[in-house]
Amino acid sequence: MSEFLTTAVDAALLAGKLLRENFAKPLEVDEMQAHDIKLELDRRTQRLIEDHILARHPNHAILGEEGVREGTADCEWIIDPLDGTVNYFYGIPHFATTIAVRRNNELLAGVIHDPMRNETWTVEAGGPAQLNGQKIEVSRRTDLQDCIVSMGVSKTVDSINGTLPAFNHAIRRVKKMRMLGSAALDIAYVATGRLDAYLEGTISLWDIAAGLLLVPAAGGVVDLQPHLDNPNRFRITATSGRADFASLLPR
Repeated sequence: MSEFLTTAVDAALLAGKLLRENFAKPLEVDEMQAHDIKLELDRRTQRLIEDHILARHPNHAILGEEGVREGTADCEWIIDPLDGTVNYFYGIPHFATTIAVRRNNELLAGVIHDPMRNETWTVEAGGPAQLNGQKIEVSRRTDLQDCIVSMGVSKTVDSINGTLPAFNHAIRRVKKMRMLGSAALDIAYVATGRLDAYLEGTISLWDIAAGLLLVPAAGGVVDLQPHLDNPNRFRITATSGRADFASLLPR
C-alpha cells in the first residue's frame, strides 16, 4: 500500500476499535434531531482519526463531518468517523468509518471499515478494489428482476418526500429494495456485488468519497451530481453498470 492508503487504513482501524469498544454502551448525545442523532462519540472518533493523520502529514487539510481544518499542503483528507450514527445509537451493528484523501480534487486513496464484521475495503487510484486484501468486483446480474437496490434517505422532510416516489417506482422493478442506514457500506456493497445499485438524492462527500474510487475500480459505474443550490450536497447513483438501472429513476 502507498503511504496515504496505509495512513488511512491505520486511522480507520483505530477508529473502529474505539467504536467497537463503545457499542451498545451508554452514549452522550450532543443533539437529537427529528431524523438524525449527533453523538459525542462522533466528535471523539474524528479527533482520533485527525490526530493519526496529522501526526504523519501535519500540513494536510481535513474535511470531516465533525469539522474541517485548513492546511498548507495540496492534500485533503475526507472523513466520516461514524457513518450510520442512528444505527449505532440503537444498537444496530451496521455502520462504518470511511476515509479518503485527494490532491487538487483528485481522489488518491480510500478506505471503508466495518468494525463489527471486521471488513475493510481499500482502493488506490489506478489500483484494484479490495476487501480484506482480496480483489472484488461488482455483481454480474443483468436482469433488474434479479437485482437488489439500496436507496438512501437524507435527514430532511423535503428529501424524504422526494425519495418515496422514487422508491415506489423502483421497488416494482427489482428483486428487493433496501434502506440500510449507512451510505459508506451501501457503496462498498455495490463494489462487492452484494448490492447491484445504490441510489441517494442528497448525500455529503464524506459519506461516499472512498466509494467514488472503489466502485469504478471494481468494474462499476458512479454518477455524482452536485445540487444546484448547494454544491456540497450531491445526488449519487452507484451501480454495477450491468442492468438498466436508469429505468429505476422516475421521469
